[in-house]
Amino acid sequence: MLFMALVVAVPIFEVWLLIQVGHQIGVLPTIAILVAEAILGGWLLKREGGKAWKALNDALGTGRMPSGEMTNAALVLVGGVLLMLPGFASDLIGFFFLLPFTRPWARRIVGFFVARRVQSLGVNVPVMRARLRHEDLIEGEVVDATKRQRRDDTVISGEIE
Repeated sequence: MLFMALVVAVPIFEVWLLIQVGHQIGVLPTIAILVAEAILGGWLLKREGGKAWKALNDALGTGRMPSGEMTNAALVLVGGVLLMLPGFASDLIGFFFLLPFTRPWARRIVGFFVARRVQSLGVNVPVMRARLRHEDLIEGEVVDATKRQRRDDTVISGEIE
């Protein structure tokens, strides 16, 4: 439902914003800015996409999980596409995703929303993180030591790291 609302609302907002800018600076300068942003977006997509692809291959070559590299590659791809679409609002978001000094913030924001969505689906996020890091994970529960234990219970004393 939200997706459908965005599909309708975003283009209407983009057209409204283009009309407002066109009234302020004129039609030809507005078109020139849009063309320049598309060219810059294509160049940035090629440059940053190449870097993201190399980092992804390096991570896979060393045998580690490329989660950050995958996120960077996805952000570069989405940012490049947004920059090539006509519109000023989509260009701002595209630059935010594509530029190397703003991408860490974009990665945190996207990660926050993805984590909220995953938790709302009932996925145990700490268990998934441990599995992605290939850590040994022993699931259990905290038992109050003062309560009487059944004979078949095994209690392991110690601290959790």
